[in-house]
Amino acid sequence: MMRTNSSAAPDPGANMGDPIARTESVAKVTGRIPYATDERGKTPLEAYFLTSAITRGQLISIDTAAAEALAGVVKVYTHHNAPKRIATPYTQKGGYASDTNMPLTGPEIFNDGQIVAMVIAESYEIARDASHRIVCRYAPTTPAVIIGKPGVETIHPDALLEKEKNVGDFATAFAAAPVKIEGEYSTPAQHQNPIELYSTTASWSGDKLTIHEPSQFVVELAHGTAAMMGIDPSKVRVINPFMGGAFGGKGFMTQRTALVAGAARELGRDVRNVVTRDQGYTLATYRAETKHHIRLAADLEGRLLAYSHESWELQSRHDNYPLAGFGVTTAMYGKPAIETRINLVKADRQTSGFMRAPVEMPYMYALESAMDELAVALKMDPIELRRVNDIRESPIDGARFTSRSLMKCFDEASASFGWSKRNPEPGSMRDGDWLIGYGCATAAYPTHMGPAIARVTMSANGDVRVESSGQDSGQGTYTVLAQIAARELGIEPGQVRVVMGDSKLPPAPASSNSLGTASIGSAVKLATDKIRARFGGTMPSRDDRATAFRRMGVQEVSESGEFLPPGTQPKVLDMLRKGQVPFANQARGDESKNGKPLMFAFGAQFAEVRIHRLTHEIRVPRLTGAFAAGRIVNTRTAHSQLMGGMIWGMASGLLEATAVDEKRGRWIKSSLEEYLLPVNADTPRVDVILVPEEDHEINPLGVKGIGEIGIVGGAAAAANAVYHATGKRIRDLPILMDKLLI
Repeated sequence: MMRTNSSAAPDPGANMGDPIARTESVAKVTGRIPYATDERGKTPLEAYFLTSAITRGQLISIDTAAAEALAGVVKVYTHHNAPKRIATPYTQKGGYASDTNMPLTGPEIFNDGQIVAMVIAESYEIARDASHRIVCRYAPTTPAVIIGKPGVETIHPDALLEKEKNVGDFATAFAAAPVKIEGEYSTPAQHQNPIELYSTTASWSGDKLTIHEPSQFVVELAHGTAAMMGIDPSKVRVINPFMGGAFGGKGFMTQRTALVAGAARELGRDVRNVVTRDQGYTLATYRAETKHHIRLAADLEGRLLAYSHESWELQSRHDNYPLAGFGVTTAMYGKPAIETRINLVKADRQTSGFMRAPVEMPYMYALESAMDELAVALKMDPIELRRVNDIRESPIDGARFTSRSLMKCFDEASASFGWSKRNPEPGSMRDGDWLIGYGCATAAYPTHMGPAIARVTMSANGDVRVESSGQDSGQGTYTVLAQIAARELGIEPGQVRVVMGDSKLPPAPASSNSLGTASIGSAVKLATDKIRARFGGTMPSRDDRATAFRRMGVQEVSESGEFLPPGTQPKVLDMLRKGQVPFANQARGDESKNGKPLMFAFGAQFAEVRIHRLTHEIRVPRLTGAFAAGRIVNTRTAHSQLMGGMIWGMASGLLEATAVDEKRGRWIKSSLEEYLLPVNADTPRVDVILVPEEDHEINPLGVKGIGEIGIVGGAAAAANAVYHATGKRIRDLPILMDKLLI
């Protein structure tokens, strides 16, 4: 179900908000869309990676003779003869690499699945066969891969101090409070598993390099590859118009790209590599484990008096990727005394990275579970607890929210869900042998925006071309950009052709953090504003258009729009052109300084679970979510994004996890056969409600972004429903039936 309202758009009109179908949908389902691996080049060679069979230790010897003797093998690369590359710093330290553990540079093994050889052959089958003929001898050492276990190193870098939020005297407030709760929560490792596998095809023409690779940030990939190959960035072009899913795993350059490009340069042939499904678990980033210790205290009316939150985030030995989610959680409720601390746990794992709602999913799961526990302790309705603590300004520094429709979302979702029928006593609601539980949680996601440039060209016949290097990961960016341009220029969306996914086009930020429409769309609007200005501020009608163009003496007009997020400096556009700016965050909460307003999208998540009293089988017959995310450009694509996010959020609470062998340090599950994902039968009914909201401060379009908020709160809503059904509080995700048997 989807409920919408035309007033969701600040200036409702034709095309804006219309639920038109995605422009590329027919081409996708009929197989006419070219993906990265479809670009085979000029009879490419195939590259296949052999990965380490141990997690930590030394590669004593590697014998490639049998592999090299196989007919069709062109070359086998190891650390003895690997293509030359130049190391680039970690992306969060001004570089380009998502993982700085450069493979084939020495015999030391730092994590499970590290590349130890690359076979180049005339076919994929030959390359893979040859990889099995390579003989490796290892000297393993005992790995440390689990938070809280021997061998890991817990650190508290000074760089994280500004991410920690502290206000008031927590110890005194907590000690004096009449009602208090304390709990420890954990989230597991998870992997993105996009349907389109990770891949790279590298093609050289003289000193120019063309790369076809599924990437959420083609400008970054082009500059990063140039840096690692030691060539001028103008010589590198990355092409990726379509992706079959990404979810953060394709966000930044990995070490694979330069390795394949280096082989192609040495061999004088195009080289293609397709990472296998199981290799994707170790050769890409993932969501790492987190642990949380939360203490909450309130007065008898439910007003928060104290909030303490200490977190532990698992990291690789090489890089620090801190989630540091306190800017979100401390901006949620009341005005309590607050105490926070972030710990990084260094372990023998590959570097973690972005996965949909990377910060918000684990941190809000912990907070929203604790809020439910506090509501139980207060004997108070969980929605009313949030209502009592609803705020209009930051508890940390008083920064105001540009808009905050949280309780509107709870009111609409609870009415649709039937929350009033809930008996608050755990285990009291039944249907035969099935225990019924209702749970709810807050969804929140900061409004991210990045600098972006877009070019819009209009011809005399009314056809329009929109150009941007930005990417469409499958969320409908092609469609919404066409709608924006059409609305502003007074034409039909079908007259607009959007061209994206090429690093030679006007630069755009990463397709991540729900910033695409807000950023690229704002740049498109600025460009169309300039075109309208060329016609005196008002676009000519269709009948008058040809005459207007003749008067101007042109067959087409072209303008570029340069969008700068509020509060950013023009220099960030130059940084974007170098692929150095993933996003400019205006509202993670921790960025609210000197009175800068907080910009958030909000939502309310509800879940019904049914648990069989004998088998403890868990079923989720329905989910309901209401979301206020500023202006909605296309209600159909918005509904799709939010529905998918809600299903993923539920799955992150009840199904999804990547198990690790503590002794060997290797992933136990590394395929879609073993990795639990929800299917249609797991989510019979998903109701999505779009709550109208206007916010004129955030950007020219009033768009907040919806790609990730649908996940946030879903795990907590499901976990809270499990408690309501059974009376058992399971704090460690995922909640599988075996945990209910204990």
